[in-house]
Amino acid sequence: MRKPSLLIIFLTVFIDLIGFGIVMPLLPLYSKQFGASGLMVGMIMASFSLMQFLFAPVWGKWSDKIGRRPILLVSNAGSALSYALFAIASSMAGDKGLLLLLCSRIFAGICGANLSVASAYIADISPPEKRSKSMGLIGMSFGLGFILGPALGAGAAHFFGRSGPGWVAATICAANFLLGCFILVESRSPTAEPTPPRTKMGQWRHTFSQPTVGFVVAVYFFATFCFSIFETTFGLILQKKFHYSDQRVLLLLSYCGLLAAIIQGGLIGKVVKALGERRLISLSLFVTGLSLLLLPYFSALSALLITVGLFAIGSGFHRPPIFGLISILTPAAEQGSTLGVTQSAGSLARIIAPVIGGLLFDLKPEMPYLMCAGICVAVGAISWGKLGDHRDVHN
Repeated sequence: MRKPSLLIIFLTVFIDLIGFGIVMPLLPLYSKQFGASGLMVGMIMASFSLMQFLFAPVWGKWSDKIGRRPILLVSNAGSALSYALFAIASSMAGDKGLLLLLCSRIFAGICGANLSVASAYIADISPPEKRSKSMGLIGMSFGLGFILGPALGAGAAHFFGRSGPGWVAATICAANFLLGCFILVESRSPTAEPTPPRTKMGQWRHTFSQPTVGFVVAVYFFATFCFSIFETTFGLILQKKFHYSDQRVLLLLSYCGLLAAIIQGGLIGKVVKALGERRLISLSLFVTGLSLLLLPYFSALSALLITVGLFAIGSGFHRPPIFGLISILTPAAEQGSTLGVTQSAGSLARIIAPVIGGLLFDLKPEMPYLMCAGICVAVGAISWGKLGDHRDVHN
């Protein structure tokens, strides 16, 4: 009988995120072409994160009860259906197409349990001393998915028309579902302790009643908030202040994704071993804050490569130790529930950040970056004092 494998769970998440990378860049473009207002575009973009915020803890809790495999398979099937809805909406026009686009993102958010449950899967099969390194595989999947996804989306639109990217994404996720049916093995032990019965709000209260775990979840919220503001405003500031073309913006984003993938797929294990999760969380926030402070003031491509590189390093190094430390401090019976709350906190940040980032950008393009630089440095300094230099399992 096959054993659970890090390679298989990486493949599962990576294939799903290719589909995500195909569709996400097209959402605001298609919405605008259907006559959506700026508010409606924001609602469509935020609807996925809102549903993730509501449902990630639910799926995590269910994965603690019935296992990771069935939840991941449901998530893959749901992704395929949501992208099929996107493809159908892309071939429509006006309000009907706009409404179906919104429905596709709502459905995708409800079914999108991949990341929190995949994190619990990794925690199930990784020893504590290797957990942060293993968690880096999800970040690597993100980076590679956002490099390959847009390229596939552009090719699909060229050869198959407006609805082509949606159908290609749906086909990829459907293949991922079928592949998972054959090769994805359950990671949760049948003899594992049953998960304690709690309501959704009860699980949130329980998570934040644990001082260190609750604090690290809050750190993840602020880190995701700053990253999401960067995503929202990066292309805008380069085009407004420095008159960069779409192609150059995409090149810089791909460069950022590639660096993050390299860091989380290869370097993270050695750095965690040298510094420990707690110190690395703080240091990564300091580096992110420095990059955000510098980024709005450098227009030359060479300087931007350095500042965006610093941002990729800082953001690439914070997610794996955050999830690794939370997982280390969480009992085996509650991995899915606690990591679901963590993912939900990140989704809440992704709902709030685009609105605040857009408002601040309209006031002054540098303001979102200065605010986020201050947040990163402040949270990093508090983390340095609160988390201490204890190495957990790396002594």
